Amino acid sequence: MRAKDSARLSAIRLLLSGIKQREVDERKELSDADVTSVIEKMIKQRRESIAQYEKASRQDLADVEKFELEVLSGYLPQQMSDAEVQQELQKAITETGASGVKDMGKVMALLKSRLAGRADMGKVSNLVKTKLSG
Repeated sequence: MRAKDSARLSAIRLLLSGIKQREVDERKELSDADVTSVIEKMIKQRRESIAQYEKASRQDLADVEKFELEVLSGYLPQQMSDAEVQQELQKAITETGASGVKDMGKVMALLKSRLAGRADMGKVSNLVKTKLSG
């Protein structure tokens, strides 16, 4: 507020509003994991909005969403590297005994608990699908 950075303040207020809304809906105080999931959901929404705005040639609106995405990303735990994600993926496949795409649900369930907030689960899902189908 004091820095008079109204765009950043607006993004933070959106985040706080999202957290408060979920607390009211679920009638409980959110844990760190719950807050992380709220942030991830908001980031996913921003990515979808950016794609739609760029498709509609509205770069001005896409830029606003990109800025909010950057602000929100700053509140997530440090993201894992691709190599770390690959290691976790290989461990999960070994632990679940997955042999094909039909076992993707088991692998994703295990990975979701391990990687929540530290990796883009959309990308992880694509990696699992590629690995199990190949």
